[in-house]
Amino acid sequence: MNIYWDSFKTFFKIGIFTLGGGYAMIPLIEEEVVNRKQWVSKEEMLDLIAIAQSCPGVFAINIAIFIGYKLRKVKGAIATALGTALPSFLIILAIAIFFKQFEDNRVVAAIFRGIRPAVVALIAVPTFRLGQRAKLNRYTIWIPVVCALAIWALGVSPIYIIIIAGICGYLYGKLGSQKLSS
Repeated sequence: MNIYWDSFKTFFKIGIFTLGGGYAMIPLIEEEVVNRKQWVSKEEMLDLIAIAQSCPGVFAINIAIFIGYKLRKVKGAIATALGTALPSFLIILAIAIFFKQFEDNRVVAAIFRGIRPAVVALIAVPTFRLGQRAKLNRYTIWIPVVCALAIWALGVSPIYIIIIAGICGYLYGKLGSQKLSS
């Protein structure tokens, strides 16, 4: 099968069945791209998630672009990006066309109230899995907790958190490699 069509279909399917944005897509992307298709390893997936979070733009599109680029460079990136974005675009277009007819409908409002907690779970599960893969333990769990509290309670920009974490990781790597070579 044509890899461009296959990657487009894979990410289109992920895009259709994902509520809650890019982070809710992580389990579906992982199942398809890591487990079923084996386009990337689990370790690569963790790295791609970290890079996609750090880059400007939509997380889901970023990760799709990185995976597509790994598969077939620019054409692969275009195929996966379109596959990811097109379902959301079509759904939002349909909602925009028909929403006025349903905005006061109690059934539709109740459905959206029911979806909200499920979306929280869809985001929480990949967060815990990422923590496990990042090998968080009792000595390192404080790092994401402090970062989350700094963003939430103190209003620190996530950009500063990313920059500080990158600098600390770099310094830790330098110091760690110097200790090993001594």
